Amino acid sequence: MSAPQNIDEFIEKFTMIAQKGWIKTHRAGPTGIGKTLEDLLEITENNSDGPDFGEYELKAMRTSATSMLTLFTKTPKPPKVNSVLLNTYGFSTDNYYNEKKVLHTTLLATRFSNLGNTGKSLKIKCVENKISIIDNHGNEPAYWNANELEKAFLKKYKYRLVHVFADSTDSGLNEHFKFHTAWELYDFNFENMLTLLKEGLLKIDIRIGQYPNGSPHDHGTGFRIEERYLTKMFKNKRILIQTD
Repeated sequence: MSAPQNIDEFIEKFTMIAQKGWIKTHRAGPTGIGKTLEDLLEITENNSDGPDFGEYELKAMRTSATSMLTLFTKTPKPPKVNSVLLNTYGFSTDNYYNEKKVLHTTLLATRFSNLGNTGKSLKIKCVENKISIIDNHGNEPAYWNANELEKAFLKKYKYRLVHVFADSTDSGLNEHFKFHTAWELYDFNFENMLTLLKEGLLKIDIRIGQYPNGSPHDHGTGFRIEERYLTKMFKNKRILIQTD
């Protein structure tokens, strides 16, 4: 057999995988579940922007997982604002052997996040057509246009998603998976995304650290959500198979 070419072939192969019961991981660590499923489906691992099979991207998660998924990264405006954020709100940390500033923080719309020992804090503010970063003094140092965020998500998730769930036991190379459910997700809903952001379920991570030489290293501003809430981002979803 070979990798599925369409959703019907996926359902056929996934049904057989689910019937196998517990399957030992093919790789230790967080990515083990995805690697194992891809191998069982005979999908070649790749890091390209293309779909995993047919018109579908594949995402697998442990049923009990609370791990975070980066939906996409998008630098806020205005231009070069990350340098402003670092200089204005950054702080030194014992993780580095110097006094240069870093800015590691997770921002929510439901509360302010304190920034080291600076006495400053930041949060997210959602208004019509704009999502802003504001500080505890009422300043707005950065923002995103809502339509640009929508385009960023649609660029990352331009294909339909198959979201797979598996129970897990043990850990490391001894971890085993029991695949049991697969959803089809399509038609991204930007209003749902804004609702999740307002509720604090969708978070924004700023990760400006340092290279070994001490110069700033921007890891990207990531929009992150717990994997279990991914289905809430789409207008349409249906269960493809559920064996539990």
